[in-house]
Parts: sequence; structure tokens; C-alpha cells
Amino acid sequence: MWSSQGTAQPAPQQQNQQQQRTLGLTSAITLAGPKPIDYQKTNELVETLKPYNVMETEEELNHRMEILSKLNSLVKEWIREVSISRNMPESVANSVGGKIYTFGSYRLGVHHKGADIDALCVAPRHIDRSDYFTTFFEILKSHPEVTDLRAVEEAFVPVIKMNFDGIEIDMLFARLALKEIPDSMDLKDDLLLKNLDQKCVRSLNGCRVTDEILRLVPDIENFRLTLRTIKLWAKKHGVYSNVMGYLGGVSWAMLVARTCQLYPNAVAATLVHKFFLVFSQWKWPQPVLLKQPDQVNLGFPVWDPRVTVSDRYHLMPIITPVYPQQNSTFNVSASTRIILQESFNNGLAITDEIFNGKASWDKLFEAPNFFLKYKHFIVLLAKSGSQEEQLEWCGLIESKVRHLVGNLERNQYISLAHVNPECFPGPPPPPGESQGPTSMWFIGIVFRKQENLNVDLTYDIQSFTTSVLFSVHRQASAIKMIKDSMKIEARHVKRKQLSAYLPAHVLKREKKVAGASRNSTSPPIRKNGVTAQPPPPVIFDATKKRHSDSSLDLLQKKQKLDQTLPEMDGDTPMNRIVVSCGEDSNSSLSAEEHNRHHEILDSSKTTLENKKANNMQEEVICL
Repeated sequence: MWSSQGTAQPAPQQQNQQQQRTLGLTSAITLAGPKPIDYQKTNELVETLKPYNVMETEEELNHRMEILSKLNSLVKEWIREVSISRNMPESVANSVGGKIYTFGSYRLGVHHKGADIDALCVAPRHIDRSDYFTTFFEILKSHPEVTDLRAVEEAFVPVIKMNFDGIEIDMLFARLALKEIPDSMDLKDDLLLKNLDQKCVRSLNGCRVTDEILRLVPDIENFRLTLRTIKLWAKKHGVYSNVMGYLGGVSWAMLVARTCQLYPNAVAATLVHKFFLVFSQWKWPQPVLLKQPDQVNLGFPVWDPRVTVSDRYHLMPIITPVYPQQNSTFNVSASTRIILQESFNNGLAITDEIFNGKASWDKLFEAPNFFLKYKHFIVLLAKSGSQEEQLEWCGLIESKVRHLVGNLERNQYISLAHVNPECFPGPPPPPGESQGPTSMWFIGIVFRKQENLNVDLTYDIQSFTTSVLFSVHRQASAIKMIKDSMKIEARHVKRKQLSAYLPAHVLKREKKVAGASRNSTSPPIRKNGVTAQPPPPVIFDATKKRHSDSSLDLLQKKQKLDQTLPEMDGDTPMNRIVVSCGEDSNSSLSAEEHNRHHEILDSSKTTLENKKANNMQEEVICL
């Protein structure tokens, strides 16, 4: 049948379609080409994207290329100098090379105005990572165009961050087991990973994944325009954040790439519509793969639920297409999966309207009002003594917020914990008082519908601060940045109290519903004339040692005597956070949405319980 269809078409098109059918694990859903309406909608999409600054001018692109060229020259010269200092003949040192590679959004060609550049410095075998963080760091430090230079050597993936002539750059390091690194070096070969350490493999993985994604899409330009659209939509809808349990840039790129494989001849507007169609109906946790996993055995762990028990409990696996294959969405929780699925459904409904002529593309990028959706919130406030401290402290806390979401999900009375990935500046201090910089994160809470229910969230918050913040404390101590002024607070806040935390323009859509009395940016006034203050905080000092607690016995048995736990400010017991759940305890979600939340969350809780049982059984067998 395929051959008879192909004979009626020009030879180049037949060959192209045969090639397209090989992309991905399955054949294309359709090979149909675009219709006039598809071209029209794509042109409208391009015009709609322009005000959002998702594309750079030719001048800005050239500026980035000049910066990368300068950085590449610095790397080559540094490697040459280090080689000569180790008694390598100058003639040989001149040919050992070294190269800067790019990955992430810049390499994919979908970066926006002012975006940073993810780069990788690849060096030959006689250059160590210690050289990179000492001698090369000093070269950058003395360079007149480099500012805001900082090294994070102890990170999971060690990185040097800098601002190079106005462009933010995050640069990783990898040493290959080769005598020289020519300019024509391609990182695709899996055997390049042989005998490398884990940090080098992780650093190389970014470039290898990005390049492979570009190889696996049928039309790069259609892929790029579609991905720009989906990334902007995801950011507007608050589902673009790997660290918070949503999807990061590489995950969105792989979902778009899979859509392109399924509709290889479609243009961007059609691909955006099909994207929502495919993933609103995807049978999670069925994994998304762009190709059959490579059969390579170099000893590195790969995502394989047949072998690794923990891989069986990932909720939305999206697997990277190069060895060692990893799940890029292991942070996704039951709640964030619910939010993502609702977002896919909402995107499908809007794109249906767009193609039916009932809406424009602008509607796809309208941000929903998070604070209007829920009636109860948990607010996390991170405080420190200076802006420099706050930058480091917020990064540590932000990487742990998803653990608090996990604690809340395990509460039998909570059906959804929706974390907003946006970080807000803290509320102004009371008159006459001063405070250091403060940052806030909000988690919307949906309770199961029960009458006369009081839910005590104290243990959920306390578990987060004792177990998670203890690891933050250890991490911060390891990089010698912990300060006495660094604290974190947790508060329960009702929707009507949000005006004490957030400015009017953030809550403006809520104010249209709540009434004119809340149009002021100042805190609400009570009947007795006293200004309403935020609820009493539960404060945890990251530098003090907490008192003994029977619920922490197991944790304390595993700690050394000289280690300290983050604790509350002061010597009094922790303030209890008890939420009274009456008729107003839930959000404006429909009964059907509540039932779906309960089903997914109950399924996830059962999965976690089974996981714990399996792990206990495995531990007994090992013993």
C-alpha cells in the first residue's frame, strides 16, 4: 500500500516521507500536508508572538556569537598555557585544542530576548576540573567584560556563572579521555563517555540531548516556532519549572519534538493544536520517548523500570534520547501532574476555538489568576540579611519546596497542593521597622469536601522544616554560605488576607470579583480601625539547634552529635497551623474536577505505599 501511494508522488517527496516515518518509536499519525487555513493561522501566530519578545534581532544574535567566539578563544588560550606549564612542548600545546559548546534554548534556537546561554567547556585529558575552577576562573575574573562572576564547584553539576558583556552565561566543564579536542569534535559518540566520572557525564548530557533532539525532528523551523509558542504558554500558565515539579525546558522540547514526529508535514499552528490534542489524551505514566533507547553498557545508570524499582513510580516520564537515558521529569508529583493535565485540556479547548475562528492566539497566552482559584494558601517566606545572601538562600529553598508539596499531598484531607512557581518579593515591614530582603512562594490548597473539619498542618510543615531544611543546612554549610540572618517562615493564609502580602496589580482580577473595597494597595482595615496584620508566622532559624522531639528520634539517630538542625526562632514550641474547613474550604473547582483530583491523588498515594512496602521487602532480602 505504501509503495503504491508513493508512486503517485514526486521521488524527492516519497523519499522524504519514508525518512519521516522512521522518526520516533511509532509511525506518523498522518503525513497530510498543510492547508491554506494552517498557513493563515501560522502567520497570525507569528504576529501574536512579536510583542512577547520571544525572538531576537539579527544584531542581538550577532552579539551572542561574538561573545561565544571570545569565550572560545579564552578557553583555547587557557588550555595552551596550562599545557605548557606542565612541560608540554609548545608545538604540541598549540594543537591540543579545547572548545566551547552550547546547549539548552540557545542551541535549540528558541531563546528569547535577554535569555542566558548554557555553555560547556570541553578540555583534553590533562586538564582537570580543579584547573577550571582555579586558573580559568582567575582569567575570567581579570577580564574587563566579565562581571557577576561566581563559581558553584560543589553543585550536582559544577558550574561557573558570569555576565559576559551583558549576556548571562552558565558554563559547565567536561574533560574527555582524549589527547586533543579538535574544532570538528562531535559529542554524539557514546564511547566518548568511557572512563569519565559522573560529573563529566552530566555536563556532557546537556549538549548531547539538545543535539539529538534536533536530529530527531522532521522540520527544524516548524519545531522551533512551535516550541517558542509552547514555552511562552507554559510560562504564562505557571507550569514551566523543573525544580518546582513541573516541566523544564528540555522536557517541553521533547514533547514538542514528539508531536513533530507524529505530524511531520504540519506547520507550526497545526503542531501547537496537535500538541495539546496528543498530551491531553496521553496515558501517563506511559513514557514519552523520541527513539528506541541505545543499547550501550558503560556502567552508568539509565532509566529502566524493568531493572530499577524507583523508576516504576515516576508519574510523567519523559526520557532523554541519548545514553545514559534519564527521566527529565522525576520531580513531577501527583498535584503537579493534575495541574499539567488540566493545562493541556485548557490549551486544547482554546486552540479548538482558534481554529474555529472563535478566538485569537492572544487567548492562549492569557495568564490565569492563581490567587482567585483557591481559598486557602500556604505561604513560604525566605529571609536573609542582604541581597547577595538572599540570592543563594532563595536558590536553596526553592529547590526544596516540592518536598513540602509532597508532605501536603500525603495528608488525607488534602486533595491538591498547587505550588505557584513564581517567586514574589515579601510584604513591606510594619511602620518604623526594617527588615532584610524577603521572598515568598504560594501553595494553593484544596481540601476534601467534609463538614466541620479542622485540619492540622503543623506536622506537614514541621516535617518539611526538620528533614528538608536540615539537608539545606548541610548543603549550605558545605559551601560555607550559611548566615545567622537566613530564616524561613510558613504561614496559612486565606484568600481575603492576600492583600497584606501582594500588591493590587497581582490581585486585580480578584478585586473585580471581591468588590471595590479592596482596590487599595494598603492592608485591609478592621472594624475597630486596626490595620490587619499577616497571621503569626512559624519561623525556622537555619542556624540554631532545635530541642529534642520524639517525632525526630529516627532522624536524630542518623546524625552526628556535632550536627545542628534548623529550628524555630526562640525556645517556645512551634505555633500550630490548624485550618478550619467549612463550606468555604475549597476552591471554585467543579465537583468533577474534585473527583478527578481525588482519584489521581489516591492512586499516587497507593503507589507510594506500595513503593515503601517493596523497598522494605528489598531491604529485608538484602539483610
